[in-house]
Amino acid sequence: MGKNNPFTLTFGKKPENFIARYEITETILDTFRNTSLSQTYLIEGVRGSGKTVLMTAIANELKADDEWVVVNLNPSLSLLDDMAKRLHDECKLIPDIFGKGFNLSVAGFGIGVDMNDGLRDSVSVIKGILDALKKKKKKVLLTIDEVMNNDNMRTFASQFQIFIREDYPLYLIMTGLAENILDIQNDPALTFLLRSPKIEMEPLSRLQITRKYEELLEVSEERAKELAKITKGYAFAFQALGAVYWEQKDNPNMVEILGKLDAMLDDYVYKKVWSSLTPKEKEIVLVISHDDTKTAEICEAIGIKSNSFSQYKKQLMRKGLLSSSGYGLNSLTLPRFCEIARLY
Repeated sequence: MGKNNPFTLTFGKKPENFIARYEITETILDTFRNTSLSQTYLIEGVRGSGKTVLMTAIANELKADDEWVVVNLNPSLSLLDDMAKRLHDECKLIPDIFGKGFNLSVAGFGIGVDMNDGLRDSVSVIKGILDALKKKKKKVLLTIDEVMNNDNMRTFASQFQIFIREDYPLYLIMTGLAENILDIQNDPALTFLLRSPKIEMEPLSRLQITRKYEELLEVSEERAKELAKITKGYAFAFQALGAVYWEQKDNPNMVEILGKLDAMLDDYVYKKVWSSLTPKEKEIVLVISHDDTKTAEICEAIGIKSNSFSQYKKQLMRKGLLSSSGYGLNSLTLPRFCEIARLY
């Protein structure tokens, strides 16, 4: 019986074989465990860059520690109501967490007559639980995936800030697209998040990708390097290319493999990325036909001046789509994005 494909295309799930980001992981864990530098971290990057996997790895590490309670919140629900319910569920697993007379009723989590009543109910429940956890010397990590700047987020973040001022051992990791994280940080009501450390997802280590491909695909170092170069360090491409190559590893046809990879990148990620771009940003992407394209070439091709291009460049870099060597050279960060975009 043959081995199962060791790669995965499921978003948000920690893959069986993934590339660890040791430095970032250890930095966040050390900050939360041993310092008071920050109780929040923001992780930003394009879809498929590994934001959720990184957050999950950190959450799992802390969940294995008896000192920590980890709660994953759903941003599509009322975050404070969800926090109250999830904390309550987690505390059921902790012996003698609540003193005599402390009573929590699930019915108490309802919105009540109006939104104000509902908010007060959830907050009072949360504070009661946090008080009990603090006495037990336990810390709480909250995680929120793919955040958006909306009323739900503003209400939650404002209350989270109050919890921090009241010295509760509460910690938060949020992931999101760069533009959504920036929008949240620039919200006048959420200025405390401007001081929160922000992690920008960098490409994975080419060396680690090469070693993984050598091990899992049983290919030569030369072939593994070739495959790693195709991925450009993009986390989803690492998994997708590995999954496709695995199916053909006994008789690989690189033309077919790249065709299937393009289809996966397009279906899972690139259609959404492309639709989020402005018309001028799309023009810029289409003229960057090779790595290290000169700024002058781009400006001439689409008929703009260099000072105008710098603004578009800044936006594309913020979205995680463009990188610059600092010498007037520009490259797309996503593998085969230009080749696929030409077909739209």
